[in-house]
Amino acid sequence: MPTANLDQTGAPLLSILRTGTDSSSEDELLASLAQRLKGLSGASSADIMSVEPETLALKASTDSPHLINVMRMGRGKGLCGRALDSASPTFIEKDATSDPAFVHYPGLEHRACQAVAALPLIERNEPLGVLFLVYDQPRTFKEADRRALAAYAQIATLRWATFRSAYLAGTQINRLGALSEVAKTLGQSPYLEEILQLLVNITAKQFNYKVCTVRLLDPERNELVLRATQAPAKAYQRKPAIKLGESIAGRAIAENRCVIVPDVAASEEYIGHDLAIEQGLRSMICVPLIIQDRPVGVMSCYTSEPHEFLPDEIKALETLAQQAAVSIEHAKLQVRNTLMQEMHHRVKNNLQQVASLLRLQLRQSHYKTLEEALSDSLARILAIAAVHDLLSREDLDHVGVRTIAEALVEYVRQSFLPPGKQIVFDVRGDDVHLNMTQATQVALVLNELIQNAVEHGFKHSDNGEIHVTVEDQDGAIGLWVSNSGDPLPAAFDVAMQSHLGLQIVENLSRALGGRFKMSEVLGWTVCEVKFRRLTSE
Repeated sequence: MPTANLDQTGAPLLSILRTGTDSSSEDELLASLAQRLKGLSGASSADIMSVEPETLALKASTDSPHLINVMRMGRGKGLCGRALDSASPTFIEKDATSDPAFVHYPGLEHRACQAVAALPLIERNEPLGVLFLVYDQPRTFKEADRRALAAYAQIATLRWATFRSAYLAGTQINRLGALSEVAKTLGQSPYLEEILQLLVNITAKQFNYKVCTVRLLDPERNELVLRATQAPAKAYQRKPAIKLGESIAGRAIAENRCVIVPDVAASEEYIGHDLAIEQGLRSMICVPLIIQDRPVGVMSCYTSEPHEFLPDEIKALETLAQQAAVSIEHAKLQVRNTLMQEMHHRVKNNLQQVASLLRLQLRQSHYKTLEEALSDSLARILAIAAVHDLLSREDLDHVGVRTIAEALVEYVRQSFLPPGKQIVFDVRGDDVHLNMTQATQVALVLNELIQNAVEHGFKHSDNGEIHVTVEDQDGAIGLWVSNSGDPLPAAFDVAMQSHLGLQIVENLSRALGGRFKMSEVLGWTVCEVKFRRLTSE
């Protein structure tokens, strides 16, 4: 069906050039261009396909917005591929769906399509994409119409390329600003937690990332532990530690280079697909934090849309990571220095605590031998020593509760377990980090409860289990030591029948600002201590 010539005056071209002047993203600009080109061309719908490394991706559509960033096809496929490969427009005036090159994509079957114009968008021999115009009635493309559509496509290409150049220039300025801000801010802070939080906040803001995280390497466990993220989702903030050799972040450390994942939702190697999909994460880059060839951790950055990490962006992130690694190491050295200055104070306090425990023990008369009394004293002193030993290996002046529990369980298994007893120990839950004071008190509590479980829970039973569980609910810490051995005596009352060990637990629980209770649950004897974590000494 013949139609009138398209407008070839300068007004339509100027309107295209002015399109999307208030757009804040490339997607917004392309959506505006698609609407403008649909109106100027008289098409039933207008799509804009963007060139990606291996595919053409739908980036704007007036008819099928639900397929944006979903619909993809090979670079040489379909009528769009034909136009791009030939670098010249493709026009079909009727029965376009019968053309051998026409692609029938799921979700587009309902679209009426008789005539098609596929116009490559190429700027200085660099292909940006394809403009795909669909007409639901046959159409005769006269020579003047073809020239007009080619002119529209050319101006749209110029508008797109101009926006992209301005965006990249602005992004580069942002990246330089990020480098300057990180260098300035991180250099001023002596606190590791503050450094890490500033790093993720600044990086996410300046690079427009949806999520940015930092995991630090725990060389003892060979794990990467999440230490900072600006993601508001609680589920993301509580992501568990990941094994070094079983993760993409671990590969970044092993290979000492940035590792990029184009789509985390589709990557078999990525750990945590469900959370990534729930949070709308797509592309990821893992940047190792290295200082003097020694790995410190990994910074991972996620985008909400498929994203190509360009060389200058990668270089900027590597520079940030290098600066962050230096700041992290500096903060650790400062912490170590502070600890050395305060160690005499800590040792003095702990010796006073040992003296208090010995005085309390002197008032007890249940010991049958001196050896038994000294053994109890030794166990309590070793519990305090375990915290100091862990402190010398931890990266902060904070010690993990689960780590303490595992050290104490190993000591009990090797030195305290009576002959003939077959007891299986299981430590589970969160590795909650506490300051030195609380960590020492908790170590003593756990020492008493674990030994109490062995001594009294398996006085008659020869086999069973002892479970130590640690839980953190927004700073409310719960400790449970449970055993499947001998049941509690009938009408047991911890306030009336407790021995020295349980009295120590009662006193320390109050010192922690918490509470202690002991009960029988489903045939297990369960000791529970709850308290709130302090954020500083």
